[in-house]
Parts: sequence; C-alpha cells; structure tokens
Amino acid sequence: MNDIITVRGFVASEVKSSTTARGTSTASFRLGSTERRYDRATNTWVDGNTNWYTVQSFRYLAGHVGCSVKKGQRVLVVGRLRLRQWEHEGRVYHVAEIDAESVGHDLMWGSANFTRMNGSTAPAETPPSTEASGIPERNSDWDADHDQVPPEDDTEEVAVGASDDDDTMLVNIETGELAGAGV
Repeated sequence: MNDIITVRGFVASEVKSSTTARGTSTASFRLGSTERRYDRATNTWVDGNTNWYTVQSFRYLAGHVGCSVKKGQRVLVVGRLRLRQWEHEGRVYHVAEIDAESVGHDLMWGSANFTRMNGSTAPAETPPSTEASGIPERNSDWDADHDQVPPEDDTEEVAVGASDDDDTMLVNIETGELAGAGV
C-alpha cells in the first residue's frame, strides 16, 4: 500500500536524527492520532482509539523536523503511507509508517513563528531564468549612476488583508513572510 495521507496528531517520542552512509539526513518520530467524538448521552467529549505511526523524513525536511518538532507538540503530517508486517517467534507484528513530504505544527493548539531557511531547496548552479519561467523581470527604480541612496530593502512587498478598518499587512512576495515580522 502506497497512499498519500494527511494525519493530525501528537508527537509521542523524541525526534531521532541521523545520517545515512551516503550522507542523507534522516529524522523520525512516533505520532499518535486519537479519535475524539461527542457523547450525547453524557454531553462530553470522549477519546476513542489511538492509531500509531512512525513518521520518517529525509534531506532538508529531516533537518527542519529535527530542530522544530518536539515531543508532545500537535502536528500535521502529509506523506506516503506504508503498512508492513513481520513475524517473530510465531507472532505477526504490524507497523504503519509515513514517509513524510510535509510536517507542520497544528495551529489549532497554539501559534508558531515560521522562519524560512536559506538553501532549503536543491542548490542550483545558476539562478533560473525569469524569461523561461514566465516571470517578468523586476525593474528597479534605483540607478547606480545617479547620486541617490539605494532602497533599504530590494524586495517587493504587497498589501494583503485589506478591510474596511484598514488592517493591512505587508507581505514580502519573494519569501511569503510578513514584512517586519522578524523584528
């Protein structure tokens, strides 16, 4: 079985980080996902069964999981489900593993501060051509031949979240981060 699934649950073990013989970073942890349902007879929420998964991540994701995810935190995991079984001393054992494509904190239970890491994508020899990608080249108003001061930040920002009360936020269009959020 090799299906893409999304699981919401809690980190049940410390993250184990390592490196393979070929130099690939890996990180894994146990994830518990407990069913919650409302019992109308008692007018309370009750816990149901807990499904257990081993979440495995590789390369850049493994590095980010290793420094971001801690035991007890609520997370969302998207990845490929693999169900395996084996026999030992006459007993058959089953394990559910998820090869993670994405891991993130569940913001239903708290807040997070995202920090984009440089080099999180595969390193490229040369930057991609804007002409080939269909992205128009940015035209800078600043000219080095003139005696003007260059702009403080060479990144473009756009306003989002405009409403009647004028609560707008500036978002850096290159990184997707809020302008001034890291201050």
